[in-house]
Amino acid sequence: MASRSLGGLSGSRSGGGGGGKKSLSARNAAVERRNLITVCRFSVKTLIDRSCFETIDDSSPEFNNFAAILEQILSHRLKGQVTWFGYESPRSFWDYIRVACRKVSQNCICSIENMENVSSSRAKGRAWIRVALMEKHLSEYISTALRDFKTTRRFYEDGAIVLGEEANMLAGMLLGLNAIDFSFCLKGEGLDGNFPAVIDYTPYLKFTQSSDSISSDEEELRTLGSSGSESSTPENVGPPFIMDENSWFNKCKRVKQKYQLTLEQKGYLEELLRLRENQLSESVSQNKILLQRIEDSDLAHKLEKEQLEYIIVELQDQLKSYQSLDQLSAEVSLSQTSLDPGQSQEGDGKQDTLNLISEGKEDTPSLLGLCGSLTSVASYKSLTSLKSNDYLASPTTEITSPGLTPS
Repeated sequence: MASRSLGGLSGSRSGGGGGGKKSLSARNAAVERRNLITVCRFSVKTLIDRSCFETIDDSSPEFNNFAAILEQILSHRLKGQVTWFGYESPRSFWDYIRVACRKVSQNCICSIENMENVSSSRAKGRAWIRVALMEKHLSEYISTALRDFKTTRRFYEDGAIVLGEEANMLAGMLLGLNAIDFSFCLKGEGLDGNFPAVIDYTPYLKFTQSSDSISSDEEELRTLGSSGSESSTPENVGPPFIMDENSWFNKCKRVKQKYQLTLEQKGYLEELLRLRENQLSESVSQNKILLQRIEDSDLAHKLEKEQLEYIIVELQDQLKSYQSLDQLSAEVSLSQTSLDPGQSQEGDGKQDTLNLISEGKEDTPSLLGLCGSLTSVASYKSLTSLKSNDYLASPTTEITSPGLTPS
């Protein structure tokens, strides 16, 4: 029983140890990511401050430290390259950058690949950092690479900075470097890829003494000054204080330079603000003029629309009146033809009379004198009446009649 209990206890301890190792590794990875991002933010601030007084180049310690920090961030949990024999060889972050940043317009990937004095992958990555800073596109490169999540997942392990939430912070803080003019030599010793980059943390470490502390800086300086000899006098403490005064003088000088620079920037911003206010007032006045023109054009369009509608109504009324007149004229013509059939019969009788006269005019020469002119309407009527009443006899009848003999 005792052995069983001890075995169970040891098993529980081993299981708890496994969970503890996992939590410890996760905690270490989170602390490592947070430290690198924090130090990167500090290095960007120091670079911006240094750029106010001098040009940033390869000799600047702030830049060397920033380049080392960025290299450590891009190399954090980077997967190795598996060879044909199954071995995993180390990789450089340049292998990831040259694949993930191909989509950047007018990128410098090909030019860095073709550099003659840069052979190793790590040296090409360092050259890329310098070229991207001089082009003011480092933030754009990093943002484009982080958006390609598939490629990033293929090159990095879980827990890497570029796969976590810190990646967005990295792209945002690098955006401030676009305001700095960098000047680098791409043939210097900084591109040597034989040695790894080392971060100097001392510029970012600042110890603030609590007000509840028992000892003070002056007591520590006195203690250090008196430890050299027993017969130390207060004059022995003088040099440290003189150095402190010099440091304060240097700090005051730097603050004065920053103040002058701030005054110049303030004057520039005030002048820029005045120009922007003038432009704003001009744009507002132009906007008012344009609005008035738009209102006038709308009013003119409305008037033209009303006039066109009135003209359309008049044309429609005229069209209706013309249609009614045409219909009325058609009805009148139909009514005339239906109410006066005698006129048409009279016309037919006139034509028949003319044909009859044309047939017998050589036999009856006295008929023209008896009936009058054939061109008058009365002669037509008299001729028709005489023919219809049989008062006139045919010439052939008069000649061939047996009752009539010449006397």
